[in-house]
Order: sequence, then C-alpha cells, then structure tokens
Amino acid sequence: MNQTTASLALLLPCVGNWLRQFSGLRWAALLAIATALVVGTPAAALAQDGDAAAAASGEQDVQSAAATAAAGEEISLLEWSFRSLGWFFGLVFLGLSFSLVALFVMNVLAARRENVLPSELIDGFEQQLNAKQYQQAYDLAKADDSLLGHVLSAGLAKVSQGYDHAIEAMQEVGEEENMRLEHRLSYLALIGSLSPMIGLLGTVSGMISSFKTIANTAVGTPNAQELAGGVSTALFTTLVGLALAIPALAAYNLLRNRVARLVLETGIVSEGLMSRFQKPVEKTAGA
Repeated sequence: MNQTTASLALLLPCVGNWLRQFSGLRWAALLAIATALVVGTPAAALAQDGDAAAAASGEQDVQSAAATAAAGEEISLLEWSFRSLGWFFGLVFLGLSFSLVALFVMNVLAARRENVLPSELIDGFEQQLNAKQYQQAYDLAKADDSLLGHVLSAGLAKVSQGYDHAIEAMQEVGEEENMRLEHRLSYLALIGSLSPMIGLLGTVSGMISSFKTIANTAVGTPNAQELAGGVSTALFTTLVGLALAIPALAAYNLLRNRVARLVLETGIVSEGLMSRFQKPVEKTAGA
C-alpha cells in the first residue's frame, strides 16, 4: 500500500506536466487557426475583387475594340455612292456630266448678245451705207462671224437682183443660223431626257438584285447588307439621273428662249438696215 501511494506520488507531477504541454499545444493550434481565418478572409476578398475588376476591364476592352472596328468599317457618303453606282452607271453619268457642262458653256457663249447682234457691226455697217460704200459694207459684214454679219452679207450679195431677193436671201440665212443654234441646244434636251431613263434602268437593276438575294435565301432571313446594296443602287442611280436632268432641261429652255429673242431682233435690225434699198414704188405697193 505504501509502495502504491509512493508510485502515484511520483506519476502525478509527470501527468501534470504532460497536461500542461498538451494544453499549450491546443491553444497554439487554436491561435494559428484564428490567425489564418482573420488574415485569409480579406486576402480572399481582395482576390475576388481583383478578379471582378479584371473581368470588367476585359469587357470594356472588348466593347471598345468592337466600337473601334465599327467606326473603322463606316464609309463616307461619297464612297458609298461610288460603290452603289458601280463602274457602268458611274462612267455613264460621269460622261453625261462632263458633256452637260461643256454644252452649257458653249451655248452660253454662243447666245451672248455680242456674238449674235454686235453693236459695232451695226454702227459700222450703217456708216458705210450712209457713205454709199457698199463694197466696204459687204466686206465688213462678211468678215464678221456673227448671225447678223451672215444675214447682212447674204442680203447685200442679192441686193443687185432686187430688194425682194435680198430679203429672201436674208431669211434663208437667218433660218439656217437659227437651226444651227437650236441644233446645238438640242443636245442639252437630249441629256435631260436620257438621264432619268438611265436612272430608271439603274432602279430596276438594283431592285432585281435585291429580290434575287431574297429568292436565293432558302432558310433564315436574307443578308441585310446585300439587300441594302441593291436598294442603294436603285436610289443613287435615280438621284444622279434627276440631278443631271433638272439643270439640263432648265438650261435648254432658258437658252432656247434667249436664242429665239436674239434671232427675232436680228431679223428686225437687218431689215431696218436694208430698207433703204427698197424702191419707192415697192413701198407704196406694200402700203
């Protein structure tokens, strides 16, 4: 009994030391776990925030890249019109445009008053007739390339055969010159008539192209870009055709009226200058 009691007395200090060591280890482990939880939670939150920010930044980059690509694919109105017209209609309308400008300038210069009814010729011719210098008057009219010069030179060439023959010769030359001026003007009317027809041809061609795209689409919706190409061809050809026809017809009518007025004035002035060759008997008979 005494031996057992002595053994227990020896073991108790050892057990106490072991328990104290185990308790210290347990608290150290608990402290390590708590520290890991405290430190690891903000780190995980920061990591999640970083991933979200990176994803948002990636989306913004994708959107900005898409916007840049869309902006880069956008074409100007001029380039779009050239693509819509194509090489055939583009060349045709380009040729008509240059022809319209050239014809307009030529007809404006030809319809100037000084080119049809020059005042210097009227004064010089009348002075030569008053001085009875008929040959000089004829040479002066013959050298002038205006409508009045042609009419007066034709009348003086026939005045020796009588006043009536001179008037007939003047009228014939006047009609020829008037036809020549109107013939040049008629090309403006031709452009004004052809341009809408060519535009209508482009309209039909563009609509056929669009309906062909619809007909060839068996499943799903047709390609919107191909449809827009055909419709834009139809619209642009019509627009350019009308843009050429309207000024061409307006210029033709304005210049034709001006030429008709100048031709009428030329006839009146030329008959007034040649009236001195009319005999008194013819004047009385005419009255």
